[in-house]
Amino acid sequence: MTRRIPGDLPSGTVTFLFTDVEGSTKLLHALGADGYADALATHRRLLRQAFAEHGGVEVDTQGDAF
Repeated sequence: MTRRIPGDLPSGTVTFLFTDVEGSTKLLHALGADGYADALATHRRLLRQAFAEHGGVEVDTQGDAF
């Protein structure tokens, strides 16, 4: 589990985004372990890039979910 909780979280009106890779087990079998790891890394990179561009804060990840 990764936790990236900064000391100063946003306040006021905030938006929460929860993600989960639908069919991840099937995808793992289709892509193989290395292919799935690459796809998951791309998923995380794109989300983190979007968070950074829009002042977002990553709070937690678990498996394939943010």
